[in-house]
Amino acid sequence: MVSLKSYQNLSLLQNLYRLRAIGFEYIDHFNINETREYEKPRTLLELSSTISSCHLCDLSKSRRQSMSGYGNENANLFLVDYTVSQAQDSANEYYCARSGETLKNMIEKVIGVHVDDVYLTHAIKCKPLQSNRPSPSEWNSCKSYLFSQLDFVKPKVIVTLGEDAYSHLTGDMDNFENVRGHVIDFNGSKLIPIYHPQFLLRNPELKKITLNDLKTIKSCL
Repeated sequence: MVSLKSYQNLSLLQNLYRLRAIGFEYIDHFNINETREYEKPRTLLELSSTISSCHLCDLSKSRRQSMSGYGNENANLFLVDYTVSQAQDSANEYYCARSGETLKNMIEKVIGVHVDDVYLTHAIKCKPLQSNRPSPSEWNSCKSYLFSQLDFVKPKVIVTLGEDAYSHLTGDMDNFENVRGHVIDFNGSKLIPIYHPQFLLRNPELKKITLNDLKTIKSCL
């Protein structure tokens, strides 16, 4: 059984993490169970700063950095990857290694948009421990950041890279193959799920299918 003191200590720690995440370095005394209003980020830049100092889950203990997102804050095209890869985390770059180069070619050579003019982010902002999949609690800690980014950017087209990104963004856990390449109305934007570049590297026979999906994306911009 969890003691009252342990519960109070946990509640206090959670409050301190929230305050640190929005930039506080010193606060006056407050009661553990006191409800307070915290200022929400007003811009995408402020949100990125909040993400960089987030301590809402255990990934904050092992990460090199949080990868909040990269690109144009007014982008018409918004790409969602699911997790930060080992290569991205090591290089602190979004378009790196073979998968990143493949994605860059898909955007620039087929869709016809420079990578600096799109916005790319991850559903989970920190690299998972070793090769482990993020836990539901880690997604729950991160998802408000993703939806806030979408609210700030207000893209015309959202592209999810792979099944995990699609299912977590939409809550549709079993329908990826049926909707891949289709245009879906999603909160005022057009959502188009496609295969992840890493998956295409392992399954090159699917590149022709993805080429058609990319042409669909281009037609919606």
